[in-house]
Amino acid sequence: MKLETVEDTREFGRRLAGVLRAGDLVLLTGPLGAGKTAMVQGIGAGLGVQGPITSPTFVIARVHRGPLPLVHADAYRLGERPDPRAEIDDLDLDASADDAVTVIEWGAGMVEQLNDEYLQIRIDRLDDDTRVVDLRPHGGDWAHRLETM
Repeated sequence: MKLETVEDTREFGRRLAGVLRAGDLVLLTGPLGAGKTAMVQGIGAGLGVQGPITSPTFVIARVHRGPLPLVHADAYRLGERPDPRAEIDDLDLDASADDAVTVIEWGAGMVEQLNDEYLQIRIDRLDDDTRVVDLRPHGGDWAHRLETM
């Protein structure tokens, strides 16, 4: 699917929030500047969480309170470590996984063990700033939920 603007990316995130529920894991991949954080901003708006959503690159993870909490993590800096999976384990993201939606940027190959069922979203930005979004459901009822969006 193509999203023409950053606001379209946020709006897609808002729509996606409508099918998310506690315990969901969403992995966002794509190059720098593709729109991963914009997507999370839309998800947060759709979930009704409190406070602004910014990239958690330097704090690694943030919890945003709301009717359905959002855990927003960024594994970008962890990829430089000898064992980034151990660092993910140290973040204890699975402690809140059952009660929140967990969205992790740059987590592919590091966090899939947190949940057997997850949604992977690849975002690429074209030269004209159009975003191309590829949704890849893994297990569970993800494919059915995405059809209802």
